[in-house]
Amino acid sequence: MRQDRQLLLALCGLLWSTTTGGPPAEFCSQILSSDVKPGFPKTINPHDPGVLQAARHSVERFNNCTNDIFLFKESHISRALVQIVKGLRYMLDMKIGRTSCKKTQHPSLDNCDFQTNQTLKRTFSCYTEVWVIPWLQRFEVPLLHCH
Repeated sequence: MRQDRQLLLALCGLLWSTTTGGPPAEFCSQILSSDVKPGFPKTINPHDPGVLQAARHSVERFNNCTNDIFLFKESHISRALVQIVKGLRYMLDMKIGRTSCKKTQHPSLDNCDFQTNQTLKRTFSCYTEVWVIPWLQRFEVPLLHCH
């Protein structure tokens, strides 16, 4: 187990140093402090900053793909898994809800409250997968299914 962590740390440091000049301090230590093994999905805390960031990227994709005049944002993440495969792959079960912010206003979703008007309230249950490649600062949402 110790050799696995040392190998991951060396790989992480090598990838970061050759592509960006160095990792954010929390990235390598965050992965290495967990018991996540490369290739195996592992349950992760739904309030983990990486999970929240992945959920936000999924919601932004949802907002870009709908004709709704209001923005949606994540309201609850019920299950989160992470897998180390050429970056991090997050697999999330979450609920998203319609906010009172219109798309044309382009506000930050952090400042958007959920709809209180009963006729405008709308929620979806979603399963999403988000691929994060930190050393490229890249996020991809290859799968987003909401109903």
